[in-house]
Amino acid sequence: MTVDPTTVFPGAIRQNGYVVRDLDAAIESWLGLGVGPWITLGPMEQGMVFRGEPTALTITLAFANSGDLQIELIHQTGDAPSAYKEFLDSGREGFHHLAWWAEDVAAVEAAVDAAGWPVIFKGDGTSVAAFFYCEAPEVAATCLEVMELNEMTQGLADHVRQAADDWDGTTEPVRKLF
Repeated sequence: MTVDPTTVFPGAIRQNGYVVRDLDAAIESWLGLGVGPWITLGPMEQGMVFRGEPTALTITLAFANSGDLQIELIHQTGDAPSAYKEFLDSGREGFHHLAWWAEDVAAVEAAVDAAGWPVIFKGDGTSVAAFFYCEAPEVAATCLEVMELNEMTQGLADHVRQAADDWDGTTEPVRKLF
């Protein structure tokens, strides 16, 4: 089925997500490209649902901007089932998903469902924002993510963007938020 993505996904792609085995090495690689500073969160335990089953995984996230595009690095520790572990177990590492931000995640999820794209991974309501991943055409990415744009997520996005805009390229290249 061919679906016009502008009727499903809200606006522009806001983020590229990368699943990595070694977060420090990944950050160093991106710093070598002049992308930074990196704002890190975690490690933190997140309750999620993966392929219909509840799971709890521990992840550390790192965010930086390159212009308007946010880059997210995701490092999972442990063996909990997840879209990240599945990706790594398949022998891949690196680019994983494109992400959109939406105020009404449920409406976008309904549109994704109507388009016939299976939701494979989603927040179980215990994180600061609702989100989900659906399978994507392999040409685009492994997954497509929609993250709730709320006061907390907008604040983080603004913080990461401002840090990138103000960064001199060397000072404090990694900044732990928590």
